[in-house]
Amino acid sequence: ATEAIEDQHMHGSVPKPRGMNLATRRPPDDFVAVIDHIEPFLDTADLYIAVHSCPFVAFPTENTMPKIDVSKVAEILKKNQIDPALLRRVIEEMNLAVQPDAGEEKPPAIKKQFVFLLSDPDGRMPKHDFVGWVLQIPEEESPATTLDRVFRSSYDFNTTQKGRLLPVKTVGEAIENVPAKFFKETEVWVKTKTPVLVIKTDNDIPKE
Repeated sequence: ATEAIEDQHMHGSVPKPRGMNLATRRPPDDFVAVIDHIEPFLDTADLYIAVHSCPFVAFPTENTMPKIDVSKVAEILKKNQIDPALLRRVIEEMNLAVQPDAGEEKPPAIKKQFVFLLSDPDGRMPKHDFVGWVLQIPEEESPATTLDRVFRSSYDFNTTQKGRLLPVKTVGEAIENVPAKFFKETEVWVKTKTPVLVIKTDNDIPKE
């Protein structure tokens, strides 16, 4: 095949490439040759590529290809009126492709809980356990207003049809059962609906 190609070049039946600059074999993180202009010449089922110029450019070692969700690909294919049967097969194959390998299964997600860490360097807190709730109020407001905000949210909830049927009678019941919209009206935000354990510390880090 090589001799046939050379013979065609010698008799002028196929245009000769104007030149090709190739980089020598280099490490994967080094520069590589990138062709910025090609011209195909097709003759008798043989394809020849002529290279106009070939500068050396940096080539990233990491994969910078953008990722796209399978469902988004499905939408694009459907929009372009792909045959439904073909579309279904493509989506099935893509879903299989994105599945992790059997030997590379991700560990189950760790379930988390809140813990309130209380600084007590003088040992004033009693030695038995306490629980509490984590709330938020506007930054410029006094923390002393927090409980009053919970009370007002509870009063508003208890006047509703559901509140009259199942009124909240304690702070714990209010924080757990009053909908967020009532708390939002009094500018208090509940971060832990169930009480969390309060752990005390003397605020020192042991040296050993």
